[in-house]
Amino acid sequence: MDTGSSPVTGPTPPVLHGSFAIELDFTVPRAEVFRGFADPSLRRRWFRLPGGSATARHELDFRVGGGESAGNVFVSGDTEEHLAYRSRFLDIVPDTRIVHVYEAEVDGSRRWISLVTVELADRPAGSGLTWTEQYTWLMPTGDGSQDTAHLRGGTRLLLNGLSTVVNPDRHHRLFHTGTPAGHG
Repeated sequence: MDTGSSPVTGPTPPVLHGSFAIELDFTVPRAEVFRGFADPSLRRRWFRLPGGSATARHELDFRVGGGESAGNVFVSGDTEEHLAYRSRFLDIVPDTRIVHVYEAEVDGSRRWISLVTVELADRPAGSGLTWTEQYTWLMPTGDGSQDTAHLRGGTRLLLNGLSTVVNPDRHHRLFHTGTPAGHG
């Protein structure tokens, strides 16, 4: 039976569960922030996997039941990593909420799976975004602390890119809350 995951040699590593939240303020209405997720031309400007633009691919079907896929080749010295991202949208409330699940692969091996809730709210100076991510590392490196730090940092960079696209003149504040939930 094909389970959709790559074979693991040796003992199966324990999974690592955790979560984090990131908040970001904007001076534009939440409809503009939502459009940054929903409009494929805007989304491509801020959502990309590491690697060269010549090897990048991206597809977006922004609707409940639709999804997104992206891929790229990241080169560091003599090492190439083939990166892949696939998501499915579970809930979309225009200008208010986006819930999706995604999986991330490196060289054909699924590394982690996440459930993400993006919430948009009115703020006195515009709008606010809260990104809450619950992750499961299927193939953590060591104790997973570097993996989770990398995931939080990469998400912060993506959201900074979103801010640059939908709110380019705003100096924004970025907050981090939450800690890993523990090992499973």
